[in-house]
Amino acid sequence: MDRSETVAKLAAHLQRRGWWLSCAESCTGGGIAAALTDVAGSSAWFDRGFVTYSNQAKRDMLGVADATLAAFGAVSRETVTEMASGALARSAAQLSVAVTGIAGPGGGTPDKPVGTVWIAWASAARVEAVCQHFSGDRAAVRAATVDAALRGLLQRVR
Repeated sequence: MDRSETVAKLAAHLQRRGWWLSCAESCTGGGIAAALTDVAGSSAWFDRGFVTYSNQAKRDMLGVADATLAAFGAVSRETVTEMASGALARSAAQLSVAVTGIAGPGGGTPDKPVGTVWIAWASAARVEAVCQHFSGDRAAVRAATVDAALRGLLQRVR
């Protein structure tokens, strides 16, 4: 299923439930919000997106704790779950997605190589996070992250 088909199905499920969606993005820089709003009528189910590229933005806009960033870093399960929870709490949404990762070409470490991405989905019931390792250049890592985030949203709203 291509991206536009995924978003169209996601939109139908959200509207059927009467749910709003929000997103919190770091490594994708607004790519998820762009994919969502490429669909006409998205204002009926997409509430807002937070582009929180810096740690300070993660703290200010999403409430990610200083202690979390200091202990685990921006690219971690702990940070992405706080991002997803923060997006949910700071919006009218019933479902959120958050992403943080290392798109490259630099910035990788042996523990967190380029292509390491954490994705989290949050609802009132739970927060789930997964670590993905995408290959390719910066554009490929970012595109794969957007697609994985959207597919995860669709799975969770069904």
